[in-house]
Amino acid sequence: MTPQREKIIHIFQNLPRGNHLSAEELHQLLENQGENISLSTIYRSVKLMTKMRILRELELAEGHKHYELNHPYPHHHHHIVCIQCNKTIEFQDDSILKHSLKQCQKERFQLIDCQLTVMTICQEAIEMGWPSILPSDWRCTRAISEGHHHTPTDLVDEEND
Repeated sequence: MTPQREKIIHIFQNLPRGNHLSAEELHQLLENQGENISLSTIYRSVKLMTKMRILRELELAEGHKHYELNHPYPHHHHHIVCIQCNKTIEFQDDSILKHSLKQCQKERFQLIDCQLTVMTICQEAIEMGWPSILPSDWRCTRAISEGHHHTPTDLVDEEND
């Protein structure tokens, strides 16, 4: 375990529940804390930590991967994501896991991870005329008020509060 990897794990351990970071956001957070870890080191580290099952890799609506601490069953969860404002809601549903386990056993596979990402449009975006009249960076008031889709600076500020 290198000092850089320890710092990366520390960031994920201290993230508010429900927050996910891309490699670029992680890099920015570390830079804001005065850490000098290259983006390429971060990419290699999150890839290794995902392979080691320390982190969980997520495909959300933004077109790049996000990461969170891997909490195995019974703490597994799934995601509902608005593709307009990127608001992400986590939810648990044991029936998804049970069905996946049954299918894996039937096919003689070993289940490693079970995640469902449901791509959606939030109600506010629909009411605002999605997709034709909303700017690409628009976020619904719920996403803003609940603090979803933080910038790296927001996360550092929350950690220091």
